Amino acid sequence: MEISKSVLGIIWIFFSAIRTINGNTGLAGLNVDQVPEPDFTEPIENITVPVGREAILSCSVQNLGGYKVGWMRVSDQTVLALQGRVVTHNARYSVIHEDMRTWRLKIRQLRESDRGCYMCQINASPMKKQLGCIDVYVPPDINDEESSSDVTAREGEDATLYCSANGHPSPRITWRREDGAPLLIRRNETIARVDSYYGSLLNLSNVERRQMGAYLCIAANDVPPAVSKRVFLNIHFAPQIVTPRSLFGGLAESDVVLECMVQASPISVNYWIKGSAPKRNSYETFTRPEMLLDGKKHHISEEKLSPYEFRLKLVVRNFSRSDLGIYTCISTNSLGRANGTIRIYEIKIPTTTTTPMPTTTTQKPTSTPRTTTTSTTAIPTPPPETFTETTTPVHEDPYGGHAEANQPLHDIMYSRGGDSGGSTPMWVVHCVVAAVMLQALLIAIR
Repeated sequence: MEISKSVLGIIWIFFSAIRTINGNTGLAGLNVDQVPEPDFTEPIENITVPVGREAILSCSVQNLGGYKVGWMRVSDQTVLALQGRVVTHNARYSVIHEDMRTWRLKIRQLRESDRGCYMCQINASPMKKQLGCIDVYVPPDINDEESSSDVTAREGEDATLYCSANGHPSPRITWRREDGAPLLIRRNETIARVDSYYGSLLNLSNVERRQMGAYLCIAANDVPPAVSKRVFLNIHFAPQIVTPRSLFGGLAESDVVLECMVQASPISVNYWIKGSAPKRNSYETFTRPEMLLDGKKHHISEEKLSPYEFRLKLVVRNFSRSDLGIYTCISTNSLGRANGTIRIYEIKIPTTTTTPMPTTTTQKPTSTPRTTTTSTTAIPTPPPETFTETTTPVHEDPYGGHAEANQPLHDIMYSRGGDSGGSTPMWVVHCVVAAVMLQALLIAIR
């Protein structure tokens, strides 16, 4: 049981009286000026110690003689030690006596309640004393009850994040984005981008979706460790869809990949359909809308890019003509609905075909044994007709007329027969032709 203050005071007065009597008796007949008075050699140094550590106050005395040294806590006038003996029943306190000159008060496992001043006393007459103070530093601690939890706001509204922390010295509050992105602070209709913001209140006016994310409240006061609290800012808005390509071509038997970019908060329900509804006053064909499911023919995936942004993918496997048409990605949440349309058409690969050319065959007679040699001559494709008016040179016709240069013999012969002014009879022409044909027949028979 701890000794009461009155009892300790009586003990201290008792020790002082005994010392006074002994001093007067021992010094009888001596000049008072020859007796040195006890005194402190140096002031007690004030110290700063983190909570939980060990604190030591040193009191240095000279000419102590038969006087006594004691320690007292100033805040409640509690006597802690007399000379080298601890009189309080607190095991955290102890006194170290070194070379009869230095008296040290040691406090282990320092608590925040130990913060304050302590008095070192010499029981001289009058009593001599000096003070030494201990400042107990306490690391920061965030008060969850007085700080924001997750905050939700509609796009365009105002939002406030607040954070409260305890500690000694008073902690400094810093706000940062968890992902390292700059903070967007609106000031006078402009948005400033800052890495951090100092203050217990973070006011965000006219919020937009870019400000959505996790924010960190960091409390620090030079006493490690610093602590932080995570506050998530949710910003709600209706879905929006962007299609990077609205028209897509597919090759037969290949895989076609369609994409939609979705922004929505809260998280939306996303799906794909194939087909389109009929349009009024339109003659376009349409198919009944059909919801697509993940399977062998279609592969559907969804990739999260940010707290509010997603990439939707639809893979049409083994593309064929039956997959032609309109595909629509749809996103819906509690605030609205949006869709994006992509049309798939077929890409046809051009093919080249080879047309066989007509041939003529000529057989030549040979000696026994009979062999036949065949030669093939390709007939070139005639050039397209052109109607170009040109002037060509004229040659004398051996039959008395005129013929244009490069005019075939066949045309010359037959044209002369129809000309009333020509000199060659028509029967002559027929005879010449018959003779040529007979010669060709004889050559073929041989």
